[in-house]
Amino acid sequence: MVEHEASSIRGGRIAFGPFCLSPRERLLTCNGAAVDIGGRSLSLLMALVEQPGQVIAKRELLRRVWPDVLVEDGSLRFHMAGLRKVLRDGIDGARYIDTQVGVGYAFVAPVRHLDEAKSETVLQDLSPHHESAPSIVGRLPERIPRLFGRESDVQLLTDRILGHSLFTIVGPGGVGKTTLAVEIGHRLLAEFADKVHFVDLGALEQPELVPSAIANALGIPVQGENTIAVVLGHIRDKRLLLLLDNCEHLADAISVIVEGIGDAAPGVTILATSREPLRAREEHVHWLGSLAYPGETTGLAMEDVLAYPAIQLFIARAVAANSTLAIDLEAARKVAEICRRLDGMALPIELTSVRVATHGLEATAQLIGERFSLGWMGRRTALPRQQTLQATLDWSYHLLSDAERRTLERLSAFLGPFSHDAALDVVADDTIEPAAVAAALDGLIAKSLIARDRGAGVNAYRLLEMTRAYAREKLLAHDREAAHAAALRHARYFLNLLEDVLASDGSLSNGIERIAGQIGNIRSALGVAFGPDGDTALAVRLAAASAPVFLNLSLLVECRTWCARALAALDSHSEGTAAELELQAALGLSLMFTRGNSGAVETALRRALEIAVALQDRWNQLRLLGRLHIFFERMGNYALARDWAHRALRVADEIGEADAMAVASSLAGISHHLAGDHLQAKPYLERSVQLSPPSERWRTIHYGFDHRNRSMIALSRSLWIMGYAERARQVAEEAVREAARLDHPTTHCIALIWALPTHVGRGDMVRAKETLDNLASLAEANAFGPYIAAIGGLRGAQALILGHWGDAIGMIEESLARLRAARYDLLTTSLSTYLSLALSLAGRDEEALEVINATIDRTATNGDHIFTPSSLRVKANILLKIAPQSPEAAESLYQEALGLSRRQGARALELRIAMDIAQLRARQGKMDEARTLLYEVRSAFTEGFQTLDLRDADRLLEALSRGSNWNDVTLQLSFKTR
Repeated sequence: MVEHEASSIRGGRIAFGPFCLSPRERLLTCNGAAVDIGGRSLSLLMALVEQPGQVIAKRELLRRVWPDVLVEDGSLRFHMAGLRKVLRDGIDGARYIDTQVGVGYAFVAPVRHLDEAKSETVLQDLSPHHESAPSIVGRLPERIPRLFGRESDVQLLTDRILGHSLFTIVGPGGVGKTTLAVEIGHRLLAEFADKVHFVDLGALEQPELVPSAIANALGIPVQGENTIAVVLGHIRDKRLLLLLDNCEHLADAISVIVEGIGDAAPGVTILATSREPLRAREEHVHWLGSLAYPGETTGLAMEDVLAYPAIQLFIARAVAANSTLAIDLEAARKVAEICRRLDGMALPIELTSVRVATHGLEATAQLIGERFSLGWMGRRTALPRQQTLQATLDWSYHLLSDAERRTLERLSAFLGPFSHDAALDVVADDTIEPAAVAAALDGLIAKSLIARDRGAGVNAYRLLEMTRAYAREKLLAHDREAAHAAALRHARYFLNLLEDVLASDGSLSNGIERIAGQIGNIRSALGVAFGPDGDTALAVRLAAASAPVFLNLSLLVECRTWCARALAALDSHSEGTAAELELQAALGLSLMFTRGNSGAVETALRRALEIAVALQDRWNQLRLLGRLHIFFERMGNYALARDWAHRALRVADEIGEADAMAVASSLAGISHHLAGDHLQAKPYLERSVQLSPPSERWRTIHYGFDHRNRSMIALSRSLWIMGYAERARQVAEEAVREAARLDHPTTHCIALIWALPTHVGRGDMVRAKETLDNLASLAEANAFGPYIAAIGGLRGAQALILGHWGDAIGMIEESLARLRAARYDLLTTSLSTYLSLALSLAGRDEEALEVINATIDRTATNGDHIFTPSSLRVKANILLKIAPQSPEAAESLYQEALGLSRRQGARALELRIAMDIAQLRARQGKMDEARTLLYEVRSAFTEGFQTLDLRDADRLLEALSRGSNWNDVTLQLSFKTR
């Protein structure tokens, strides 16, 4: 075995990353030092590196590594996990081994054959997880090497499409609409700066899913109800080309959508393909006719016949299927006759030409005469076009063996791409063995009835839309019981696939790109499992396993729907299981984002936590405690949120791992921060940031929120309040940068909101406005209702700081009303304090006093004590303004606020209160006392000397030092509006 392994890898030593593999010596080194690796793991590595970039089936790996021993897949997974650990796969961005669930494994890192200097080759990383690999979302399919007979169509469309918002390529099925659209997309890549996105609508059966398909193709995460509004928000100012393929069965829905895009996003150009016009406003139609063929070949020379594109396509495909095929003038004329009978349709030509390799031209021509009846001659109604395709496929179908027919029919269960193993699992049963299915698959691929799907990964296949519909019709006509059985096997296959992907850590940290390509199959499987003759137990497990997929793709409404349906179908055997846990957890999260902070959210999350406790599943307990903490935080119930955080600390301590403690520390730190206990908050938040792994989107989706980023923004605000303005700015800016890189809109919005105080505190109102504008754009693009409601209030606060308190009042009042209607109270305390201040500055002191009293009462009730010193200070200022000759009540409030800010460690708030007290003392003639108090507080600061507060404090100290009487001092300070 060793000799075979060593000799099978050409060229001896192979390098990848910091490693070097010497097969002959069975030695692996890292940076020159020998690596301790087991024999089986080394054999696995050698087998994988022998074929870099290719998926090696599990059976083949078992045969190679355990040639004389019968072992199970579990042994392979165990040793593969050990090999990944040795290679530090997944750490610091390193990617070496990719798992194709249900298929096998591939070595995906670039390799160099060190002993072949002349032919040294670096293989490109094929892994979808690699940084340099392009995203599969909306990727333009590969163009075919040669496009026959369409150059004039391409030229016309590339010239005219740029001047119109919507062009539709219309023609019968199989005429080549998609091929033409893809070619145009490639030619216009440079014109649209590579922003060309392809949307295959063939896998969709429901019109309401069209907006989600477009959003996914554009790479737009959607977490709100109105998907198309989110899409329009993202592309409103963009210039891009959107290719919508296979529109005919969804024409009504697509017409509305493309008109909306045309109205809202003038820079977007749409190229659609359909069997009939969309009949949308501003639509320009390009009718795609058949490939040209000679009506009569008599008198034509060989070169004249071969000049027709239909003939060129036929011969090219026929020769490719049989390289010994010779074409003379007589054969070329026979080909022209066949093409004429096929009406120059590209797909029937391709299907027919490959048969020539086995049947010959004469027999093929006879079969066409017997089996084909192409009665449609350019009519636009659907039925004749269907008859034409029916005739084309009938001919191919009758040439199939019985096993090939049954295989083709049962493959219609797939709505999208499928693997070789998936086909075996779904097709094979007691009537057809796996070996016969495998042989039939090979035959169907050779006969072009199954197409390779390059966009879905290695060894992926799919049925063309028309072929699937035809096969489905045949299956239902022949054996409805077999059709239902195949559909259930299809559902079970995707259940196993999803559960296998989730088995490692309960998330989609690996394999999401491949699973995302299966969304059509997952939806189809769910529909069958929940159908009238479905399987309830299967449906519940499938909904639970697919929930992370819907969450990862930001299909929250769909996630909510399937989870609710599954929970309604729970029986006694499913209650209290891991499946119910996942369903309740996903339902709670999707409800929170799509329908707000309702009681149903709390019910779902509490039930999920109850199950996690019963199952002693501490990791899920921690995940759910985090969601409950954030739910009550968003509700404004900070005291209860703090209780969940303390419970999370206990669970994390039981888990005993850094990642768990990072999450729990984040929750505890934020709770202390909101309670105003910054001295306690800071170490928790710093510990969370220190222990947290780098932010990754899959981890954010898994937990529901990015706890590392939330820790950073809370730490930034704590640092600012504690008087460390420069460090607060640095942390806030890093949090915003990380959130932007994460491509998770919710996280990005939160980071921008809490970055605002650092800009305002430094007096950088230009930067503050830019931040708020970015927040508004992001919130509107994603239809985040609560954040949109908050933006008006935040703009009002900025207007107040700039001295425009008249404008501020209305903006803040409207924002508060909208936030309270959404039960989103996280920002209402600070905005209420700003409203009170604005009302007072506008001379409406009694209203201001009423607002600030209600605010103080609310913070006492809900535990939102971070703002209590500021609220007390504002109330004192209002009372002093109302009754300047009776300052006792104001003085009492000032002292209460000052003492509280000191206990909280809120030095920045302490400074503002000290400036108020110093001015009051100065007006009372107590200049020395005023100077002493302010100097004591001011001298404690070690950074942030250019912030507005410190500059105000310095100016006030200088004024107090100059004047012997406050009446001698004239001073304009900015902190009064903050």
